[in-house]
Amino acid sequence: MPALKRPDESVRLQLPPRQALLAGETDVLVVGGGPAGLGAAVAAADAGARVVLAERYGFLGGNATAALVMPLMSFHTQVPTIEKKGATTLLPTDHGPGEPVVAGVLRRLLERLVSAGGAITPSLATGYTVPFDPEWFKLIALELLDEAGVSFLFHAFASGVLPGNEGVIFETKSGPLAIRAKVIVDCSGDGDVAVQAGAPYEIGRGDGLAQPMTLMFRVTEFRRAEFDAYVRDNPKEWRGVHGLWALVRRATEEGKLDLPREDMLFFATPHENEVSVNSTRVTRVLGTDVWDLSYAEWCSRRQMRQIEAFLRRYVPGFEASYVVQSGVQIGVRETRRVMGEYRLDVEDVLGARKFDDAIARGAYPVDIHNPKGSGTVLKRLPPGEAYDIPLGCLLPKNTERVIVAGRCISGSHEAHSSYRVMPIVMATGQAAGICAALAARAGSRPRDVPVRAVQRELLRQGASLRKGLVAGTTTASSGAAV
Repeated sequence: MPALKRPDESVRLQLPPRQALLAGETDVLVVGGGPAGLGAAVAAADAGARVVLAERYGFLGGNATAALVMPLMSFHTQVPTIEKKGATTLLPTDHGPGEPVVAGVLRRLLERLVSAGGAITPSLATGYTVPFDPEWFKLIALELLDEAGVSFLFHAFASGVLPGNEGVIFETKSGPLAIRAKVIVDCSGDGDVAVQAGAPYEIGRGDGLAQPMTLMFRVTEFRRAEFDAYVRDNPKEWRGVHGLWALVRRATEEGKLDLPREDMLFFATPHENEVSVNSTRVTRVLGTDVWDLSYAEWCSRRQMRQIEAFLRRYVPGFEASYVVQSGVQIGVRETRRVMGEYRLDVEDVLGARKFDDAIARGAYPVDIHNPKGSGTVLKRLPPGEAYDIPLGCLLPKNTERVIVAGRCISGSHEAHSSYRVMPIVMATGQAAGICAALAARAGSRPRDVPVRAVQRELLRQGASLRKGLVAGTTTASSGAAV
């Protein structure tokens, strides 16, 4: 067996009691340093709170850097166009002109990245995605924390909560630590803290299956001119960012590929001779199960080895290419969705529904990678439209002192496939950080914070909300393109 076998019997061992070092006390504790956590920490500090951010790795960025999820998907409204056959931009070609619906902390991050040469400005030419360099992402994210005055603790894995949800317990190389906080913002991606605090949750779709996992990797020494020439001669073999169907079939028939998908998917990066490959797929696994995660890491790296060899042997332009970096861990699309005061559903997304208690917006399509294998479902919003995300999606049921942000907020399996993308999770993170800061200042529960107070602070921080949502405002704030 490739990984440790799951035990047949549930034998429990009694562990000795232990103590944890009190590492600190703060107004707002943000758990997780991915895009949602970055948005939450910077926003809470900007709102006047003392903030500590705890992260399991030794760097920030979450899926953007640990899992190499590149590029950032579009956060602009869409005017769909026909996907161009034979287009070799290696960026989406089916996204017409759009307007940004996420700004705030995301905009600050992207302005810095672009200025440093670590990202490409979103535009029609990029399909409104943002190609970025993950190493620059780590550096710029850390700069934003430093400037906001956020204290941080790296190499700290959240494993439990203190009685009364007064803080979080972390496993570290220095032994167990605890951080007390007036309010906790769970940006773990999996809802780890909220569930430990008693929040109910859902996983996957009706049959319990979640979207598959993908190990992403960067391939360098790619010769773009030769690939372009192949696509010009075989225009039906490539569309924007995916294709090579005939070559995949040929390699599969010759026993060189064994993948649960029908094509190759890769994106341009800020570096001319590099592509980001999104073609591994591990199905019927769950990112909150250590045995499934172990198997998925093993399986996806075997797939990566097949794909690297396939590209070199079959695809013009890749003859001298090689993998320069793979994710620190496999990319997890979907695990727990914490049940909140409101549950966003697919009709809300595709119907571009508006809410009076909106704290973020999204325009990304419903994008469901088949939990069983090959195929992807893509459903778009009406042209030029966006949907609102209400504050209630961030407020877990049956739980006090905890607010959630990111892909674990309250919603259906189908709605989640839209709001899970990183620009949107950063927007929900910014809103959660503000709500937590206001609750800590008032000594109240997050659910008792007036939504208008959250919205006004969001606008003050440059976030993008629907025009006219808050009395006295006439614009969607500083939602201009980066």
